[in-house]
Amino acid sequence: MGICDAVAVAKILNATLVIPYLEVNPVWQDSSSFMDIYDVDHFINVLKDDVSIVKELPDEFSWSTREYYATAIRATRIKRAPVHASANWYLENVLPVLQSYGIAAISPFSHRLSFDNLPSEIQQLRCKVNFKALVFVPHIRALGDAIVHRLRYPPGETEALSSDYLRVTTDQNDKQRPQKFVVLHLRFDKDMAAHSACDFGGGKAEKLALAKYRQTIWGGRVLNSQFTDEELRSQGRCPLTPEEIGLLLAALGFDNSTRLYLASHRVYGGEARISTLRELFPLMENKKSLASSEERARIKGKASLLAAVDYYVGMHSDIFVSASPGNMHNALVGHRTFENMKTIRPNMALLGQLFLNKNITWLEFRQAVAEGHQNRQGQLKLRKPKQSIYTYPAPD
Repeated sequence: MGICDAVAVAKILNATLVIPYLEVNPVWQDSSSFMDIYDVDHFINVLKDDVSIVKELPDEFSWSTREYYATAIRATRIKRAPVHASANWYLENVLPVLQSYGIAAISPFSHRLSFDNLPSEIQQLRCKVNFKALVFVPHIRALGDAIVHRLRYPPGETEALSSDYLRVTTDQNDKQRPQKFVVLHLRFDKDMAAHSACDFGGGKAEKLALAKYRQTIWGGRVLNSQFTDEELRSQGRCPLTPEEIGLLLAALGFDNSTRLYLASHRVYGGEARISTLRELFPLMENKKSLASSEERARIKGKASLLAAVDYYVGMHSDIFVSASPGNMHNALVGHRTFENMKTIRPNMALLGQLFLNKNITWLEFRQAVAEGHQNRQGQLKLRKPKQSIYTYPAPD
């Protein structure tokens, strides 16, 4: 989303864009660069008629480094771009710097361009970058294709017993009918659990551990921590646990014959936390179960590349469902909307209230879930003012 905004700002300023530098996220600790994740030549080529893009700074500007900006206040560093700034803000504050020095370095640049009151050509350019220019590097796409193929054409029982079943050739599978599969984005890692400030049933020890983590990462500044667990749940502010998402899927009619691909980084609580979900959906797979360690060698330990593979598989599934709203959820909802694909958006407030009701029967729960999700299965939603163009790309 930041990259799409960067291209849009370069267009507004009629400037050349240098391939953006990606900050290392304090939680994920991944130093992957733009070129490690995205096909840079494809990116530059698709946008060549819109914006001039270069891989690195020309020699005359080689002094403009991160170290240069870290040591003192510099005239070419723009560090006060407001969140959701207007096009005019850039023309008034950044254009003069460009005209004087020939270069401007904007950082931070997260959510720094408005979603509203922009020319339609800028909005369309953001979509072009998002849906056409940004494609993953070939080895990510190849691994994603292999995983999708293994989900569509699962090996037979005899093949599954062989340790070499990952090498099953495509030719044999062509005789099979492709199977459908659901991608479940289970955003239930430690930072999500801690940031939500919800109670996940792990008792006093878990509460203390999450509070300590909150303090370490965010200095305790977490808005939700002022509410009780019950208030947070009834407002739909708690990420769904693996057990809860399992009950949601079961209530929607998925069963033990459903092929489920689990897209997640590290599930907080480990395998014990997923065991209930696995009992409900024994045909559940993930990157590790579908690709050998050799095939995963190039993405191992790199959160951005692991997420890229999951995103790619998510874009090739029959159905996508996410256990909680977040950047990955929003990006896939928007991209799948653009491709007119089915996406289930959990009704978090409804589910929070249903899970608080300890006397509800399975029949009542199933009926309430079905009714509450009738209009949340990928129907086209038009973007309202202030909403993100990356989650709601229509009508732009």
